[in-house]
Amino acid sequence: MTAQSYLAEHAPLVRLTFELAQKEAEHLRYSFSTLYANDLDEAWVKSLAAKPALAEKVEAFVSRFSRLQDHIGEKLIPRYAQLVGEQHKTQIDVLNFAERAGIVPNVDTFLAARKLRNALVHEYMRDSQSFLEGLLLARGAAQMLFDIVSKVQAELKRLGVQ
Repeated sequence: MTAQSYLAEHAPLVRLTFELAQKEAEHLRYSFSTLYANDLDEAWVKSLAAKPALAEKVEAFVSRFSRLQDHIGEKLIPRYAQLVGEQHKTQIDVLNFAERAGIVPNVDTFLAARKLRNALVHEYMRDSQSFLEGLLLARGAAQMLFDIVSKVQAELKRLGVQ
């Protein structure tokens, strides 16, 4: 497809999907800024049990991280691929397309963010050191998600969809 061509029948759904991704990214960015304003260490993680308000901020971050990561992988990238005429049957094929298109920096990195999400959900109450490591890795993974949303926005503008 040329720089200015796309399948117009997919544009309304892509716009809607992108708008939702932007809103989810804004909410995650808020949780990101409040969470990472703290000095995260193992003592901080252990203190969460006695600080419900802080624990709630962590849970909001993990939930928003998970939701944005799911939305990008399951909706935004596949719908963008359809918009530009790419039809893929599996999520890995869609992610490979997104990597080739420069939207996802690396398929393995994106998939690692998915595993990280699962670890954040399950390690929260069991292992403070693993949870801390997950939170520290999530800082970079969240930035990757923000970058993906920005790259899709740039592509939609380039195509004239947005």
